[in-house]
Amino acid sequence: MALRRDRPRPECHAALPRGALVTRGPQKNVGASVRDRLTQRARAAGENVQLILTRYVIERLLYRLSVSAHSDKFVLKGAMLFSLWSPTSYRATGDLDLLGMGDPAATALIAAFRDVLQVDAADDGVTFLAQTLRAEPTRPQDEYAGVRVMFDAKIAGARLPIQVDVGFGDAVTPAAQQIEYPSLLGMPTAKLKAYPPETVVAEKLEALVSLGVANSRMKDFFDLWAISRTFAFEGPVLARAIKATFERRATALPMQTPFGLSEAFAADPAKQAQWLAFLRRTEIALAPEPLSELIPEISAFLMPVLRAAGSAQSPPGHWPSGGPWRD
Repeated sequence: MALRRDRPRPECHAALPRGALVTRGPQKNVGASVRDRLTQRARAAGENVQLILTRYVIERLLYRLSVSAHSDKFVLKGAMLFSLWSPTSYRATGDLDLLGMGDPAATALIAAFRDVLQVDAADDGVTFLAQTLRAEPTRPQDEYAGVRVMFDAKIAGARLPIQVDVGFGDAVTPAAQQIEYPSLLGMPTAKLKAYPPETVVAEKLEALVSLGVANSRMKDFFDLWAISRTFAFEGPVLARAIKATFERRATALPMQTPFGLSEAFAADPAKQAQWLAFLRRTEIALAPEPLSELIPEISAFLMPVLRAAGSAQSPPGHWPSGGPWRD
C-alpha cells in the first residue's frame, strides 16, 4: 500500500524489514562546523581568527586549482609555501602568490579563475563567489608586471576577500617541485607545482639588491633568515638560481656587499624602526633577532653565493640548515 503524502513519514532504521523507508536526519551545516573548528584552533594557538579563515579558504582554492583544467598553468610561490615547509608557518599570511605559465591578460585570468571557483569539489564549507571576480595589473611599468585577481568567499556567513597575485616570466631554478599542500582540517589535499627554496632565495635577494636604500620589505629579510635556518643548500645550485633570476630580471650582480646586507643598513635607525613595526604587525612563529644581529647572519649565508654567481669564483660547497658554509 502506498504511503499517503499528507502524513508525516515515520523514523525508520536499516534494521527494519526489507522495503521499509529509511529517512535521514537534518543535514549538517558543514560551513558552520568548519568555521567553529577553525575559530577554536585559532584561539587555542593565539592566532588571528580572520587570518586562519583566510588561510583555509586559500588552501581550498589551491585544491580546486589542482583538480581543474588549469592546474599546469600555475606554480605556487610566496609566503603560502611556509605552511608547506614548516608545521608551524614562519609568519602568518593572507595572500596567495602564483607564477603564471599561460596568457597574462587580465581577461584570460578572470576566465581561468572563474573555472577554478566553479569546480565541483567535496563540501569543505567554502563558497566562492565567482560573480565578485575582478582583476587589475600590478606594476604595469615593469617588464615583469603581473595581475592581481580578487574575489570573495564565504564560510557560514563570514565573508572573506581573497587576493591572488599572479606574476609571469620569472626563472625557476632548479625546476618547480610537485608538492602536496597540507590541509588544516584533513580535507582532500592539493597536489600542484611549487617554487623550490633556491628560487625563493634568489627572488628575495634580487629585490634586496634592486631596491637598495629604498627597501622597506622587512618580510623579505625575515624570510631569508628563516629559510637559511630551515633548509640545507648546495652552493653551486643556489648560485645558479641567483644568476638565472638576476639575468631574467636584468639586474646587475653586485661585486660589493649590497646596502641591504651591510652594517650600515643594520645600524640605520629608520630600518630598525621598520623592522620593529614589521614584528608588531606580523604573527611570527620563530623568535626573530634584532636587525643588528639578523643582517650579519643573512649576509654570511648570501654573500659567498652572490659573489660566485657574479664572477668566476667557485661557489661554496654545502650549507647545513643554520649554516655555516662548508667545503
